[in-house]
Amino acid sequence: MILVTGATGALGTLIAEQLAGRDDTVLGTRDPQQPQTSLPVRRIDFDHPDTLITGFEGVNVLLMISAGYGEDDTVIARHDAAIDAAEKAGVEHVVYTSLTADGDHLPYALPHRWTERRLQESTLAWTILRNGLYAELLAWLAAPSADGRITAPLGKGRLAAVARADLADVAVRVAVEAPDHAGRVYELVGEQAIGGTDLAHAQGPHVTYEPETLAQARARIAASGAKPFQVPMLVGTYSAIAAGFMSRTGGDLRQLLSREPRSSLAAALA
Repeated sequence: MILVTGATGALGTLIAEQLAGRDDTVLGTRDPQQPQTSLPVRRIDFDHPDTLITGFEGVNVLLMISAGYGEDDTVIARHDAAIDAAEKAGVEHVVYTSLTADGDHLPYALPHRWTERRLQESTLAWTILRNGLYAELLAWLAAPSADGRITAPLGKGRLAAVARADLADVAVRVAVEAPDHAGRVYELVGEQAIGGTDLAHAQGPHVTYEPETLAQARARIAASGAKPFQVPMLVGTYSAIAAGFMSRTGGDLRQLLSREPRSSLAAALA
């Protein structure tokens, strides 16, 4: 049996849609009433470890989507509880959606690397999917204003963004074929690096890209009502892209898709 956690998130929803026709798959979410799906749903709440051992009963492959919404210690506690419960419940294999290696420059990398190490030291078989940043995230980080200005502190930096649907396709394949991928770490970044100027040009002559400073972005994000932990996360993402640390393309995406990846620019514009 395959169990997919985080089934109501953006990536989890895409994965659930692809697995909907299978009779060996269940979804896990903190609110079992929320998903609109034909698949069975179990309550899986990483913040309530008492739900996990029972929730993981009978599961062979756990597709563990990162529960990264929070401070580092919160995320680490969630992932530790999930892996501990998986070991106790007899789960055989965990497929974990981590962060690309170049993401070490991002402020939220530490819980991912901690979780990778925890899995590698566990009694479980494991596969690590080091996902690049979503093209859809870049579109949000550099969205044009009503008057057609993209204002973001990206400088001349570019991001090897990846379409979220491609990451869902890979996750499904690896979960279904889990034994073939045991002990593997896959780098899943896009084949096209895009920046603010690219996004502006793709949207037509009425859209311009006007870089701002990180200080200006920090003030703007703080004033938007973002949670305290989100401000450094977003500013740090801008900073890493602007400094050129997130532009490296390549990796294992094409091989695991067995086709050409979706255009990251098209995914951002969509």
